Amino acid sequence: MSSPGLPALQGEGGLSRYLAEIRKFPLLKPEEEYMLAKRWREHEDPQAARKLVTSHLRLVAKIAMGYRGYGLPVSEIVAEGNVGLMQAVKRFEPDKGFRLATYAMWWIRAAIQEYILRSWSLVKLGTTAAQKKLFFNLRKAKSHIDAIEEGDLTPEHVAKLADRLGVSERDVVDMNRRLSSPDSSLNVPVKNDSDAEWQDWLADEELDQETRLAENEEMGERKALLDAALGELSEREREIIVARRLQDEPETLEALSHKYGVSRERVRQIEVRAFDKLQRQMKHAQAEKRGQMASEASA
Repeated sequence: MSSPGLPALQGEGGLSRYLAEIRKFPLLKPEEEYMLAKRWREHEDPQAARKLVTSHLRLVAKIAMGYRGYGLPVSEIVAEGNVGLMQAVKRFEPDKGFRLATYAMWWIRAAIQEYILRSWSLVKLGTTAAQKKLFFNLRKAKSHIDAIEEGDLTPEHVAKLADRLGVSERDVVDMNRRLSSPDSSLNVPVKNDSDAEWQDWLADEELDQETRLAENEEMGERKALLDAALGELSEREREIIVARRLQDEPETLEALSHKYGVSRERVRQIEVRAFDKLQRQMKHAQAEKRGQMASEASA
């Protein structure tokens, strides 16, 4: 997908003007977003793609602002985020049942983080997925276990961080020393006459209110579909599928075979049949919902 003629951010001084400009693009209602995404996916309509992109430029700007503390031009951070947004629009599948904002935020963050990793000399060697995760999450993880902010970590803290972040203990030690080194410490002042430190500008990985709202909406819709589909099962099918597929700690086939007085193989067969029914019912309900949205959008 080529750039759909997006507004350009010209340097730090043009930030306010850029933010005011992108606020002029209207946010899309769910049915509008769905129909535009279908038009792009099925017909590669460039106008549909442009509307999908421009309606989410505010999301890119919000995410990009969280990465200003890496000493890179905000205009370039926003531009990289917009590239990620366009990639998300290109790959978005509206029939999967979630909103574009929920899907796009991961592409936006990935594009921005790749740009930071390419640009910041501190992490020239941070090219693996584990190293990237370590770079962007080590400081937060240290705060969660009350590890010391500066200097080498204790062996106990190294072990905890390696387990939490899924990397080797050597990677934790090396990255911690690089982040704490005198020439690249995140605790140095942003300016000589300022008390603000670079670490104060690091990105907050917590979901923003808009994204949380979108995800809550999506989860609510899926739960409603699941509840309705469960209602189509027999009582025994429903109890077995809940026990086997919808609990944090699934019950064993052995326990359920004793409960219902049947063999373990029979329980397994009932579980498979119930799961197939559940999937068919949910797909049917989603198709009906999409048809209703399409009718409302064309009315």
